[in-house]
Amino acid sequence: MRALVLSVALGLAACQSGVGRAAVSMSVKLSARSPGDASVFIDEEYVGPLGFIAAHGVRLPVGEHRITVQKEGFFPWDRLVVADREAVRLDVDLEPVPD
Repeated sequence: MRALVLSVALGLAACQSGVGRAAVSMSVKLSARSPGDASVFIDEEYVGPLGFIAAHGVRLPVGEHRITVQKEGFFPWDRLVVADREAVRLDVDLEPVPD
């Protein structure tokens, strides 16, 4: 089974006072049936196709965030994550909608 591991650097998020917060890394393991061109949303805001996010990474502020991955013909994948001092690891397995 082919799997793609996405390492997303969730780095120092500066608040308005200029004080940085701890860096957090997030890894996403995709199943073979999860398409790389699926759309990624963070907190209901489109951030790009999964392949682009995998290649370039993304930064999140420390705190709670909703990660959603969508692709026509698949059930949406949705998780609530907390970006904190520990690494966040997600397994994304988009399930096809039956015909």
